Amino acid sequence: MLKGLIHSTESFGTVDGPGIRFVVFMQGCPLRCKYCHNPDTWSVDGGNEMTTDDILREYESCKEFYRDGGITVTGGEPLMQIEFVTALFEAAKARGIHTCLDTSGITFSEEARPEFDRLIKSTDLVLLDIKHIDDSHHAELTAQSNKSVLEFARYLSENRVPMWIRHVVVPDITTDEQYLYKLGRFIGTLRSVKALDVLPYHVMGKPKYEKLGLDYPLEGTQPADKEQTAAAKQTILRGIQDIRAELKR
Repeated sequence: MLKGLIHSTESFGTVDGPGIRFVVFMQGCPLRCKYCHNPDTWSVDGGNEMTTDDILREYESCKEFYRDGGITVTGGEPLMQIEFVTALFEAAKARGIHTCLDTSGITFSEEARPEFDRLIKSTDLVLLDIKHIDDSHHAELTAQSNKSVLEFARYLSENRVPMWIRHVVVPDITTDEQYLYKLGRFIGTLRSVKALDVLPYHVMGKPKYEKLGLDYPLEGTQPADKEQTAAAKQTILRGIQDIRAELKR
């Protein structure tokens, strides 16, 4: 039976999609986001092997809590193990379980489209994290280009896959009004966006870096406050509204 490399599971997720959710953290990620709070999920050598049955067994043990929720697969980057995630979602849908994918979209490519076509058939919702709209700044922040991320967003839009866009506000890194507005204009061209989550940068993951013997990349950067986060969201929304108004003309 197909096995996935799993970092951990959480039985009571409340910020990982609609309702209360069973959350599966996949092991392995090609990004090196400077604000990542799960650096222990980066390596492809860690984690524990689990089958889809193992995961669904854990889900079923607490299923009375998930009436308005379901299963969310996150990471790491879950689509590094797309075959396993697809198998898990197909098995979940067969049981009537709502499926949610939390991803950066970094692994998407035209060559892999057939694999993604199969995946989205059993995916109810995608939480897509767009870290920076500018390619060079994205590479500086994550060590990867954003081209595949934006292509994946367009792919989801073309196929009418519901998505929530997420963006993390990091003071002096993702707070430039020009780029926030540009991000909004991009989001406004997508046809299946159901929500926008603008999230404040925090330092809760810092102890993990210390435990792993890693330098914390954003040492000295202060957490984003409510005002910064609200202002960033308003700028993004203005970009969305402007491009949608232009497209209607």
